[in-house]
Amino acid sequence: MTSASESPQPVRAHMPLPGKLEELCAAGRECAEYLWQIPGDASVRARLSELLATLEGEVAKTGRSEMMRLARELRVAAGASPSPQQAEILQDGLDRLGRLAQASKSGLF
Repeated sequence: MTSASESPQPVRAHMPLPGKLEELCAAGRECAEYLWQIPGDASVRARLSELLATLEGEVAKTGRSEMMRLARELRVAAGASPSPQQAEILQDGLDRLGRLAQASKSGLF
């Protein structure tokens, strides 16, 4: 009979650490969520523009054309007139970009 200390340990699921792209997407999404509630907040819009510029630079390093196209579209969307619809487009785009970044790390994309 085996003792409790000799029983096999459960295998832990390995969650990959978020990379810089995923962190930038998450921060941008938080800004876009805030802008959905208060579309005209200039300081948050400026922060989002900075994040998107940094994000576009990071995406350029990956060499992924789909991600680059999406990053450019997000910068254009951020320059549109403030509205809840604009914030929703930004949220969706940042979610998609984050998923593409995760897929590229896993080798699926």
